[in-house]
Amino acid sequence: MARSKEFEIDAVLLKAMRLFWEQGYEKTSMKDLVSHTGIHKGSMYDTFGDKKTLYFKTLERYVEFSQQLTKRCMANARSTRESIQLLFEIAIEKLDEFPEGCMIVNTAVELANHDSEAIDLVHQTWDNFEQLICELIQEGQQTGEFSNTLNAEELSSYFLNALIGLRVMVKTNPDKEKLHKIMEMNLSILD
Repeated sequence: MARSKEFEIDAVLLKAMRLFWEQGYEKTSMKDLVSHTGIHKGSMYDTFGDKKTLYFKTLERYVEFSQQLTKRCMANARSTRESIQLLFEIAIEKLDEFPEGCMIVNTAVELANHDSEAIDLVHQTWDNFEQLICELIQEGQQTGEFSNTLNAEELSSYFLNALIGLRVMVKTNPDKEKLHKIMEMNLSILD
């Protein structure tokens, strides 16, 4: 008779995601993961594979989490501009249970130069996010909220770059007022 797992896979993934998010890939050992998640080393390998496989599973979980959070926050937006503003506010405001910053940005900084699989996932995530921003800008242009003289694709690249920079600053700058001023300066391009 097969032995049933004595842990919930998603709960372990969330714990591992948090540890990778806080410490990075290189600094996190399998020993750290076993200790942090509370499951046996054999179960860790049997369920998730090696450290790299687990890391990518946590990145996928992070992307899902981010997409869900973004949709939930934007569902209550009263305008397209407010939807774009919420993307910045999500980047600035710390969620109690998670570390500062962005796990995708961390991955880009840490692994981009030597892991093609990591950079592919980063590019895919950023491309999807840039497409969302572009669609919001186009929606705002169609409703007359934003000027049609702005190039939506170029502007979405600009906003993606601004958001990535802001996500880096969030990790190092606790001054929320300054971060909100940076957000407002970036959003002023829509006015």
